[in-house]
Amino acid sequence: MELRIDSAVLTDAVAWAARVLPARSPMPVLGGLLLEATDGGLRVSGLDHEASARIEVEADTVVEGRALVLGRRLLDICKVLPRGRTGLAVEGTRLSVASGDAHFGLSLLPLDDYPAAPEMPGVVGLVDGDAFATAVGQVAVAAGRDDSLPVLTGTRLALDGTTMTLAATDRYRYAVRTLTWKPEVDGATGVVDVVVPTRRLTEMARSLAGAGTARLALGAGSLGFEGAGTRTTTRLLDGRLPRHDKLFALGGPSLAVTERAPLAEAVKRVAVVAEGDGPVRLAFSPTGLHLRAGHEDDVASQLLPASLTGAESLTVAFNPGYLLDALGSLDAPEVHFHLLGPGQRALLTDGPDATHRHLLMSVKPSP
Repeated sequence: MELRIDSAVLTDAVAWAARVLPARSPMPVLGGLLLEATDGGLRVSGLDHEASARIEVEADTVVEGRALVLGRRLLDICKVLPRGRTGLAVEGTRLSVASGDAHFGLSLLPLDDYPAAPEMPGVVGLVDGDAFATAVGQVAVAAGRDDSLPVLTGTRLALDGTTMTLAATDRYRYAVRTLTWKPEVDGATGVVDVVVPTRRLTEMARSLAGAGTARLALGAGSLGFEGAGTRTTTRLLDGRLPRHDKLFALGGPSLAVTERAPLAEAVKRVAVVAEGDGPVRLAFSPTGLHLRAGHEDDVASQLLPASLTGAESLTVAFNPGYLLDALGSLDAPEVHFHLLGPGQRALLTDGPDATHRHLLMSVKPSP
């Protein structure tokens, strides 16, 4: 194998494929990236037991061939390469990397021990890469992180007609986002409802940002995306997330509206005196919002403009970290609080026709 390629192109391709490499593995070859020099291009692939990634970029191929090298070591090398044309060549039992006056040699891993990449599932439709990346980022903050409850570490992906629903929950909060997608054949997919590992889905979504339209693929136990010379797959999680329909049906709540960015800054400010996950109290009135945190002598407070309808006054309290995650996932200038009362669930949206909704459990505020 021998080829010439721009160092920046090589670095981006290696970094993209290396994201699926396991941090630790009993199989050393799974820490490798497979480099394949083809007629006019370079294909870089990585995989582990859960996910796979492959990217194809342009290169001047001198000799076609394949090489398997430690992925993160190759990425470290790529990051320090001089800008310009870079040569890759297999020389005996190592891969030579040369750019300008810099030369590196990497030991080759045994190709015979490298497992075959999983098959790409069948394409079921198209989705805008930027819109999908934004939507995944908005719900991922609510996903669980406790590996003893694997399904709660996942994100629900449901397809019904031309509507895609993404949802995640850790039992204390629940984020739901809808967006449009285009089925390959109208009505051919029926209703699809799967759970995808959130970390993997986030990686996949980030790789699609700026890539234009992506092809969505679904098969028995796996999800995949193709777009702009890239291909990635991940296994699905067993089980189902709790349904959000009844949780989100609040039934005539009071409505409080305030500016989102100033509220986020105020929450950060007053939360500095909250011990541990001590709550931040939000006291709404028809003309304002009074934030308060802390207890006894260590307290902080701030007043903000706000409106309240449906009640003369209403006080709720939230875990400040959860509240900031919710506010950060919204992107409108104003945030709407749909409130039932102290110690009850509250729904945060960015307007009456919101496609993104974030449910938080409030705690009973202290006197």
